[in-house]
Amino acid sequence: MEGNTFKKKIKKRGGNENRTSGKPANSKNVFALIEEKLKMSNILGEGIPVKLVPPFLYAAFIALIYIWSNHKAESTIREIEDLQQEVEDLRADVTTLEAEYMFSSKQSEVARKIKVLNIYEIEEPPKKIIRSK
Repeated sequence: MEGNTFKKKIKKRGGNENRTSGKPANSKNVFALIEEKLKMSNILGEGIPVKLVPPFLYAAFIALIYIWSNHKAESTIREIEDLQQEVEDLRADVTTLEAEYMFSSKQSEVARKIKVLNIYEIEEPPKKIIRSK
């Protein structure tokens, strides 16, 4: 097999035929301008060999998968760091609330809070009632 002969067939038929209606034959499309500026025919010869397209597409597909996996990994790392910061904040809040609860449940604090309700702390110990038989 000789390779890509598509451009050779076009040149044999008449070369620069314009297949779109409404444009003059000497106007150039975007791809012709790009090819003219980059001079790809010097690099690739008469055209892109068809046998190189599948390996190129495979390499491009692998590159896309690699870029996607790196992006996904970085976004997961950012999400993990955000969640770790949130956990640290919640842990600090829990510690503060526990300390406040422990302080408010002390006997002296309870007595101070119920003093407003006219309930006073008993200062003498309770007496045991013994019933005789």
